[in-house]
Amino acid sequence: MIETTRLMIWPFEEDDLPALYAILSDKDTMTYYPSSFNVAKTRSWIERNQQRFVDDGFGLWAVVLKRTDEVIGDCDLVLQTVEGTKEVEIGYHISNHYWGKGYATEATTASQHYGFSTLKLSRLISIIDPANISSVRVAERTGLTFENEAYMFHKWQYIRYSHLRGNSSLISLITVW
Repeated sequence: MIETTRLMIWPFEEDDLPALYAILSDKDTMTYYPSSFNVAKTRSWIERNQQRFVDDGFGLWAVVLKRTDEVIGDCDLVLQTVEGTKEVEIGYHISNHYWGKGYATEATTASQHYGFSTLKLSRLISIIDPANISSVRVAERTGLTFENEAYMFHKWQYIRYSHLRGNSSLISLITVW
């Protein structure tokens, strides 16, 4: 589990399905993702990320507001294959009801800290739809820099940002349990 000033980030539980479905089925929240989710796809998403944790030691986790215990999205690390190379991506979805409040920046900063400090990864990437200016800003605020365009996920065009361990000036209050 990861704790920040305002968030808790922990592995998905089956009880997270209704809240996560509300987020991943929302067309506004999923504007820059290939498609929104139905209930079955959301359940599969939870199960796949639980299995990723078993197989890889990490996967997307629930992002929970500490003050309300409400699931507001998902975030953490995911193993991806980009242009034939395995890369660890910082991925996230935050409910559009919570955009503009710094939660994506806080969650991705915590995920970077976890990846670099706990998992001892040397590099992290973020794959972003070029039209998603807000996610580009989150990447840049958290120390990632533009690397190149990458093609993945059903031939959708994405840009890739990257960050190397040791190239961070981020100061954050993060606890990993």
